[in-house]
Amino acid sequence: MSAKLKQLEDILRPVVEGLGYEFWGIEYRSQGHHSKLRVFIDDVENGISVEDCEKVSRQISGVMDVEDPIQTEYTLEVSSPGMDRPLFRLEQYEAFAGHQVQIRLRMAFEGRRKFQGLIKGVEGDDVILLVDDHEYMLPFDSIERAHIIPVFE
Repeated sequence: MSAKLKQLEDILRPVVEGLGYEFWGIEYRSQGHHSKLRVFIDDVENGISVEDCEKVSRQISGVMDVEDPIQTEYTLEVSSPGMDRPLFRLEQYEAFAGHQVQIRLRMAFEGRRKFQGLIKGVEGDDVILLVDDHEYMLPFDSIERAHIIPVFE
């Protein structure tokens, strides 16, 4: 996690959790005037509504105005992680063992950066991924982004 993401999470996690939601994760894309801060919130029991997102967004906006961790213009989005939820922390990979996932690495591992397979679990700081009949142990720190592949039955 970059220093900027860590700083933003340290500021925003208490706000989200203080409102009674789970802080699922955060994305920040710095692109000049088109920068975007996306905060994912969850509520396992009740789900997330538009009203929940509005409530959290208002609180985050107030805190961001006071703390001012982003010096440029940006767009704030608050949303549910959805069915194709992104994974941000090692414990999220553990919780979703048995699910299909798409993973993109920062640098190539065994000649590739993109993997799609079944999360077998976590061992130490590695995510164990079953792709076809081959098991990969992907270092968590090398994962750039990952998201669950929803299954519709």
